[in-house]
Amino acid sequence: MTQTTLKTTPLHKYHLEYHAQMVDYAGWEMPIKYETSIHDEHTHCRTNGSLFDVSHMGRLSVKGKDAARLFERVCSRRIGDMQHGQCRYSFMCNESGGVLDDVIVNRMDDNEFLVVVNGANREKIIAHMQQVISDRGFDVKFEDRTEKTAMVAIQGPKVMDLLSKVSSELAELKRFRFMVKNLMIMKVIVARTGYTGENGVEVILPASAVSMAINLLQKEAVSIESNLDLKPCGLAARDTLRLEAGLPLYGHELDEETSALAVGMPFAMNLDKSVEADGETFIGQEALLEQQANGGPGPSLVGIEIDSKRTARQGMGVLSGDESVGRVTSGCMSPTLNKSIAMAYVDSSVSEPGSKVAIDAGRTQLEGTIVSLPFYKAPKPAPITS
Repeated sequence: MTQTTLKTTPLHKYHLEYHAQMVDYAGWEMPIKYETSIHDEHTHCRTNGSLFDVSHMGRLSVKGKDAARLFERVCSRRIGDMQHGQCRYSFMCNESGGVLDDVIVNRMDDNEFLVVVNGANREKIIAHMQQVISDRGFDVKFEDRTEKTAMVAIQGPKVMDLLSKVSSELAELKRFRFMVKNLMIMKVIVARTGYTGENGVEVILPASAVSMAINLLQKEAVSIESNLDLKPCGLAARDTLRLEAGLPLYGHELDEETSALAVGMPFAMNLDKSVEADGETFIGQEALLEQQANGGPGPSLVGIEIDSKRTARQGMGVLSGDESVGRVTSGCMSPTLNKSIAMAYVDSSVSEPGSKVAIDAGRTQLEGTIVSLPFYKAPKPAPITS
């Protein structure tokens, strides 16, 4: 039997130097945690600053006169009115309104875009976009830049103070905006986005330069008077952080069988797209409009606080009395809240905050209460010091 060789990111040596526990994640050898505990890594991000290697995520470049039309067709969000330097979160749907992936589209200029996709869906989305290009005859140049670049997320309440010392312009960068900087003779894209619920940025830079850039950034963190201790953080804590922030994860809250309407993120869809106004409707729009006209997609995504230290797992049933009313999609023991939390799709009969439910954990049931998402919202960041 042939053993599959895992891909490694440009920061693989860095992870080993920090004694990371490496695992197979979507075909990449990635750090699940380092020498400390998941709890400690999670808490450090919430209180200080953490560095995540997210180079396994796909980075796809599209240039050409039909680039905007392509993204109008494949994205549920309106794209044509984006400004240069703007990022937008969007779904890519199938014809039935299920989610192929959730993505972030970055508009570089009038005819150039960079889209960041989930690592596990990269090949699927490449094939999907290329099929649309072929079907519509769009005039674009498509390039997969994933393995030519690296991507790191720097997240936490103290990181923007550090980055403002590197570049004063970063202090003025707004959420879901990005800038292209020439630093240390290399082109760097810095976006005010992230997946932890904390303040911070995601940075795309040449694969050959990322190790040097990270080392310089960590030295800079030590030199400034911010008490910032920039530490690496693994995928396990990234998952608990996003769950506290109520952010969906593909393969858990999102998949091809679950309607994009059910996720409860209406800002991520423009169901009023029209051929007349935008040149394209998006794939799945007709199915989603039909679902909306018929009362919605059914179950909706909610949060559950559990009256137990036990953790709910994906696939466990949600009960109201003896009746099955939903299924758990994600669960963890929240390090920040010190309580067990979960996200689940449940029927409308129990979806209101305050509704009492139980999680079917096999031999026992875990009592819980429906709550509004997110479970945790970061405090408003303090002004950046000069």
